[in-house]
Formats: sequence, structure tokens, C-alpha cells
Amino acid sequence: MRQIKTDIRSLTYEQLEGFVQSQNLPAFRTEQIFRWLHSGAESFDEMTNLPKSLRKLLDERACIHKTAVYKKLASKQDGTVKYVFELYDGSFVETVVMKYEHGYSVCLSTQVGCRMGCGFCQSTRSGLIRNLEAGEILGQLLAAQRDMSISISNIVLMGIGEPLDNFDNVVSFLKIVNHPKGVNIGYRHISLSTCGLVDGIDKLAKLNFPITLSISLHAPTDEKRSSIMPINKKYNVNSLISACRRYQSKTGRRISFEYSVINGVNDSPDDAKRLFSLLSGIMYHINLIPVNKIENGKYTAPVMKRIESFRNLLCSMGAVCTIRRTLGADISASCGQLRSKYETERRVGN
Repeated sequence: MRQIKTDIRSLTYEQLEGFVQSQNLPAFRTEQIFRWLHSGAESFDEMTNLPKSLRKLLDERACIHKTAVYKKLASKQDGTVKYVFELYDGSFVETVVMKYEHGYSVCLSTQVGCRMGCGFCQSTRSGLIRNLEAGEILGQLLAAQRDMSISISNIVLMGIGEPLDNFDNVVSFLKIVNHPKGVNIGYRHISLSTCGLVDGIDKLAKLNFPITLSISLHAPTDEKRSSIMPINKKYNVNSLISACRRYQSKTGRRISFEYSVINGVNDSPDDAKRLFSLLSGIMYHINLIPVNKIENGKYTAPVMKRIESFRNLLCSMGAVCTIRRTLGADISASCGQLRSKYETERRVGN
């Protein structure tokens, strides 16, 4: 019977210790292997301070799933770089690297596709294909660092997929990327975005990681939110906000609320007033995002003057609210657009 190889980059440090022990190897090999994996090594032959016999054994018992650059686009406007990565099974995911004054941030995908069905999102159009392993989430960061010759200091789990729908792998990734002997990115430099899986928010709160929780809210009422986000029919607005209060009570962390502003849907003064009232008593920041136009999508963004009026009304009531700066507009930097294009091209043989 064919032996199933361990995806070694998906192992936490503690799990790697167990793997090393199971192979009857000296304990010090754990740190050596871990450091190689998180410096971006994609084969055991690259681990030159390991004996050839050990590299051969590792190759027989384990694997490192490669993350290959399938397409790379660089914005001429602001330097944002978007990757379409091809995974070991031929699946595509998208990753975006953004340059700020404080350093480089990366937006990572956590699933191939998505099953949440949000009406403004391209990523969900073909449904969920599969979850990404922890090592595949990490692999996007490492591949981008290697390709651009940079060090990434901030992570946003806001690419393709719903992170809390891939809970165990995402938690493993958080532990791996935070480990001091690996990439060592602090939890406070990591944001996780969710469309509102209340059970996942409660599970995450119990772990008490000091990451930033970002809620894709997009509407202040059940009627409007359910019309654009099917998840609201399972976890309505009140249950979601209650979970946010529990999360904040446990972690003490400010919560970010993402609000895609949609022309004629959620951009009225009444929507702003309802939103402010809904978030009363929570320590928060509202991030207004002009909704991205997607292929065959029905939603468009209001003119900027209307978005600014929406923000100004919120701020006049005491809300902490900003309009997100649009990055990579000339390279379709919002998630899902390129993956869909290249998967279609592959199907038709282009």
C-alpha cells in the first residue's frame, strides 16, 4: 500500500517535534528543519546542513507542497503586486502584496473558492473547491517574499475563502507563522476577516490570540444583509454583534468592521444611523470600501462624494470611520477576479 506523505510545512513546531521523534531522529533536527521550511525551502535537497541520508529519509516520508507563480501583475499606480499561485494539485489561489510606510502587508487566501455566496464577491461564484492546508497558506507568503526579495511584516487573512470555515488549518497557520524560530510575525500584526460565522468567532475567542478580528458586515439590518450575504440567514445581525461583544470581552481587542458601500443598497443616511446604533458599546473601527464591480455583478459603488458624506455622518455621531484607500485598481487586485479568468482559460484550453 502506498504510504501517505506528511505535508511537513503544515506542521506546527510541536507537531514537527513529534514527527522528528517518530523517525528516531535527534531532537535538534526539529529546529533545523523548521528554519529551512520557513526560509522558503521547497525541497529537502535545499537543506544543505542536513546529511544526505536524512534528506533522503525526509523525501520518502514527507513532502513540501510547492507554491508556483502562475501569473504576476504589478500595479503602476501604487506598487501593489498580485499573484495567481498554482498549488500542487493544479488549483489556483490569489495573493496580494501591498507596500505601506510601515512595511509590506500580504493578503492571503485560506480556501480554493468559497461557499459563503456573498453577492458582491467573485471568489464565491464557483463554490468551494477545497480547504488550504496550513502550509499552503504559509506557502503564499514565502513565495511572495522569495519572488520580491522582501520581508513581509503584516498579514491579512482576507483573500479567497472564509478563514473560519477552515478553522483548524487557519489556527495551525497562525501558530506556525507566529513561532519565533520561523517567520515570527507577531499576532498583533495579523488580521482575520470573517463574513460572520458566529461559532467560529466564539471558538477563536477561546484561543485568545491577540490578532485583529475583522467583520465583513456590509449592512446594518437583517433585511439588507440577508439580501447580499446568505450567511446572515443562519447568523443574523444581532447574533453576530453579540458574538463580537463576547470576543471583545475575552480578548480586549478592538474589532474592525468592513462595510462595502453599494450604490442604492446600504449607503443612505438612515443606514449610517442604524450602523452607528448597532455598534454602540463596542470598541471598533469602521472601514468603508467602495464595492468592487465584478463580472456580471449587479452592485456598483456610489460616487466618492456620497461615500464621503456617509463617512462624515458616522464621524459626526462619534464613530471611528475611514474610507479604505484603493490599491491595485489597475491589476484587478480584489480577490477572485484573476483566478476565475485563468481557470476559465484552462478549461477552454487557452
